[in-house]
Amino acid sequence: MINESVLLESRTLRTSVLERTDVLDRVKALSLLPDGLHVTTAMVAAYYEVAETAIRQLIQRHRDELTGNGMAVLRGSELQDFESDNLSPSKRRSLTIYSRRAVLNVGMLLRDSEVARQVRTYLLDAEHEVRTHPVDNLVHRVTWGNLHERIDNRITDVLGKTVVPMLNVLIETSGEQRRELISLREDVQQIQMKLVEHDLQISRLQRGQEVRALTGVIGTIDAMNWKEFELHVAELLRRDGCTDVEVYGGHGGDRGVDITAKTADGRTVAVQCKNFAPFRHVLSGEMQKFLGSSKVLHQADVALYVATCAFTRESLAIAAQGGVTAVHRGLLEAWSAGVRLQVLR
Repeated sequence: MINESVLLESRTLRTSVLERTDVLDRVKALSLLPDGLHVTTAMVAAYYEVAETAIRQLIQRHRDELTGNGMAVLRGSELQDFESDNLSPSKRRSLTIYSRRAVLNVGMLLRDSEVARQVRTYLLDAEHEVRTHPVDNLVHRVTWGNLHERIDNRITDVLGKTVVPMLNVLIETSGEQRRELISLREDVQQIQMKLVEHDLQISRLQRGQEVRALTGVIGTIDAMNWKEFELHVAELLRRDGCTDVEVYGGHGGDRGVDITAKTADGRTVAVQCKNFAPFRHVLSGEMQKFLGSSKVLHQADVALYVATCAFTRESLAIAAQGGVTAVHRGLLEAWSAGVRLQVLR
């Protein structure tokens, strides 16, 4: 068994376990901003029970690594947009935000934090358990794989299309219970993430493939330009059995969509691709525009809005009402790594 301290010295080892963000919640509950994706420097410091200065000093030494794993500094209009959705307005000139992956990265670098030490120990224990898992147990899981997959997908679909939108509406209209509802929504989103991870594991086993970590998947996507991103999404559609996949590449004939295709069972597909910075949000006006293009102009049976960021509450509500599947950053990562979208099955 490797000692947890080696994570402090080996960036390669840190990279190999960065997908295990579930460890954060196993060690201690991690509070997230209302977007369900990010935390601030103060929230990172509170989680690891250290002063904010310790986090800032860590950033100075490891800025490139943390930035590559989801840390970003917001300024100007980007900061204003983010604050309007997630924080009370302030006079701050900049704001550093962290994804769950970046928070985990911090835990593998912090020396003087008991919580960080527990995170490192838990990470290596979990990794050791995965690598030494008996073969017979894996075979048993494959035997029941189809049943687990159907149950997971049904629950995920209900949570994403019914429960989360309902909580969003309640949060918007509630007063005293707002904080409790936000906490409940975070719990539901955590369940969704775990179900997606479980579906990913089952899918890998069913295809007879070796378990492949998500490490680097979202980083590769972030490095793409808009054209490369559209081609990437087109390949995902083909991988999942779609035919007649056509990428318009932004020219005038697209009529408001970036990709069209047909599912294996003949349903028409219209796709919007947005290669946004991870701290941005897809706004309600953008979703309304795509809803009109996909459902009215193209009369698509399946409408996918694929983005490298999150969606605002309002845009998610519009998507749910109009029958648009919102493929947010987390779901995009899982889809790119091998999970098939439920709507394409």
